[in-house]
Amino acid sequence: MASGMIGSAREVVLGRIRAAKGPAASAEVVQAGWDGVRRDYQRSARHSQAEVIELLIDRLHDYDAQVMEVARGEVASAVTKMMTARGVRRLVVPAGLSAELLVEGFEFVVDEGLSAAELNTVDGVVTECTVAIAETGTIVLQNVPGQGRRAVSLVPDYHLCIVNVANVVETVPEAMDKLAPTACFATTFISGPSATADIEMTRIKGVHGPRFLDVILVG
Repeated sequence: MASGMIGSAREVVLGRIRAAKGPAASAEVVQAGWDGVRRDYQRSARHSQAEVIELLIDRLHDYDAQVMEVARGEVASAVTKMMTARGVRRLVVPAGLSAELLVEGFEFVVDEGLSAAELNTVDGVVTECTVAIAETGTIVLQNVPGQGRRAVSLVPDYHLCIVNVANVVETVPEAMDKLAPTACFATTFISGPSATADIEMTRIKGVHGPRFLDVILVG
């Protein structure tokens, strides 16, 4: 097809799209539409903190994640136990990770811009998190000290995440409010180990992220 004909066809298609969309809405119209959205869904916690934690654990178990609840002074031993059970030895960690998580007997590689190929050579990753959402069983990471770049939590096959119970909320709206001050940071929402299913409904783990997820809840 001649280049002129290609250009003409493109303009016809774009013209039809513009006509279907209609004139651009003014800022006032857009704001009015936004203000008109119903927000009568649940926006705050309805359960006690203990019930919220129980709900989070239940959701994480549904996603095949392993969960351990520990007191503040038991974190190091829990990390050792979790990683030993998984058989991992060499793990990448983001800069700024709490020193108590760097337990003896394992090799920790601090991420300083490692390539995807280099990240693929480690057994797993250890991070902290910004917030966890009980209702959806979601852990939220941001590009901050102790949590790091998105690639760090997506490439390795195993992810151990340390969650402070003070950072657990019940609902998504609560999480959005908590994330608002740092909304400009790259943010990753993790709901269990990565998994997908093909047209034959065969479930495959690890396609878009780690195949295995462990969570230590610190209270």
